[in-house]
Formats: sequence, structure tokens, C-alpha cells
Amino acid sequence: MQKFKIKKYIDNSNVSRFRFWIQLVSFFIFVYGGYFFIEIGSRLPVFSCPYASGSPGGCYLIGVQHELNSTWSTIFSPRGISILKSLGIFFIFFIFLNKAWCGYVCPLGTLQDWITKLRKFMGFSFVRYDEMSFKKLKKIKYLILVLLILIPLAINNSFFGLPVLPHGMHTPFCQICPARIILPLFNGDMSQIFVDFTDTTTIIMTSLGLMVAAIFLVGSFVKKRFFCFFCPMSALQFLFSKIAILRLIKDGDKCTRCGNCSRVCDVGITEIADDVLSKNIVKDDCMMCFKCVEACPEEGALKVKVVNFDIFSATEEGFFKRYGETDDPEHLKKHGLLNSNEESKKENND
Repeated sequence: MQKFKIKKYIDNSNVSRFRFWIQLVSFFIFVYGGYFFIEIGSRLPVFSCPYASGSPGGCYLIGVQHELNSTWSTIFSPRGISILKSLGIFFIFFIFLNKAWCGYVCPLGTLQDWITKLRKFMGFSFVRYDEMSFKKLKKIKYLILVLLILIPLAINNSFFGLPVLPHGMHTPFCQICPARIILPLFNGDMSQIFVDFTDTTTIIMTSLGLMVAAIFLVGSFVKKRFFCFFCPMSALQFLFSKIAILRLIKDGDKCTRCGNCSRVCDVGITEIADDVLSKNIVKDDCMMCFKCVEACPEEGALKVKVVNFDIFSATEEGFFKRYGETDDPEHLKKHGLLNSNEESKKENND
């Protein structure tokens, strides 16, 4: 009986409010934790940027770029085992939270959500991609992930007889990653806002870094989770998401395709509503924030599970506790359950 009461309390709770506090604590740890002698590791599945002096660790991507900056003979020697070891450490971290690392922990993700709150406070509307643009843009992060692997390899190894790349591209993604420039600012460090005139390569890479940081800030203001569409960490995580223990499960038989889940989704994933066949509904752009579960009024249509244990489910009671029993357009828009086109249709029908 007590177990049932606890589960009912969780299902009826406001997970987004809980998420806000988790994000706040995580941001503090990953930006200032180093000042409090917190050390987490250097193979993390989030943008814990070592360029920020208060960082308690480093993201996996910077480590793997350094490791791949080696000759073939080194990579395929016993020393190359370190690459597999690093991937194993990344996987151990990742397997527990799946892509919720993006939705709850990543400092860059949290910063984008705060920029969204600022935009809403200022009264500006946001941009949504159309379906065709969405499908095209989602491929970019995989291209960036491939280049992140190939460019460090091409510094010490020739591909197809081509010249090796300059050493100034040794960590290509870190050089253009917005975390390198933006996160140190929270430590009062502006040293990464510069153009390195050492050579042509460093001029180009550091200039690109400044441009990407500016695009990140502007893009995040007009589009929810703008950078996540292009994030190679998100692409890498999705490759392992099917075997993680935290899962987002859908029962298509209970789905009425009302569309609430896709409307509240910060990245605009339509498959969450349209796909009634897949059980594991985590898509490559999903950050597992679980807003979709909160917004679903159908009993058990969406569930968050750890292995096979149900920890948070969609319920009719929970839906009405969170959103209220009203069809007022302004109320629905406030909670993301009604967009401008649907509001016009509703007014015409009324």
C-alpha cells in the first residue's frame, strides 16, 4: 500500500520542477565543483569543460580527440588500449542516465533552457523547424562526430595518400565548441575570447570558435535547445541508448495521438506522437526530460523505466494536477499545449 502511494505521488508530481533543481545543482557542480575539490573524471558524457577553471572533470570528447591524435602503429599497439578504456569509462557513466545526461545534467543544455526562460520572460515567441528541415538538420551532428574522429587521426596519418593535417587542428571540436568560450565566463575568465594568430590554422579555428559561440547564444534565444541538433555528444550517446538502463517506453495501443507530447517537446520530435509501433521511444534528438510523460493524459501510454521497473508513468490524474481542467487557449499556450495555428483553429471552431 505504501509503495502504491509513493508511485502515485511520483506520477502526479511536477517532474519539470524537480528537473529545474537538478539542473541548477548540476550546473554548479560542473562549473564550480573544482573549487570545492570535487573530481568526477575526464570521460564524462556531458560538456564538463576543462577550459573552465572550476570544472571538476572533462568531457569524453576532448579526451578521445587527444587519444586519436596518434599514429596507426600507436593506436594498434598496447598503448591503443587506452582508447577502449576511455570508451568503457564513458559507457559506465552513460548507461545509468542514458540521454537524461542531456536533459538534466549538461551545463550547455541547462544554459540553453535558461536562455529560453529569458526569451519567454521578454515575451518573444520561438521558432520551430518544419518536418523537412528537422530531418536534414538532425544529420549534421553525425557528420560532426565523424569529423571529430577523422581529423585527429589525419594529423599523424595519411588517408589515401593525402597530406597530413596541421597540428593546429589537434582537438577540432573543442576549438569550435561553445563550452570552451562560454563556460569559463561563469568563472570570471575571459581568456578564451581571442583569436590565436600563431598560424593560419589557429586563426581559422579560434575565429570559428568565436562565431559558433555567438551563433549558440543567438540560436538558443530563438530556438529551444538550438545547439542540441548539432551536438556530436548527443549523436554518440544515441549509439548506446538502446542498451542503457533508463528507458522511455511507449504503449502504442493506449496512445490517442492527441499530440500533447510532441507539442511540449523542446526539440520538436513528432515521432513521439506519431510512432505507435516502437516500444523504446527514445529518438536521437531526445534529451529525456520527460515533459512528454507529464503532458500525456492517457493511463500508461508513456512510462519511464529503469530496466523493467516503472518509475514514472503518464496518468490522467497526474495530467490534470499539472495542467488543470480547462480549455482556455491562453492557459494551454502557457503550458505549451497549444501553438498559434491550433489556437486559430480553436477560435474558428468556437
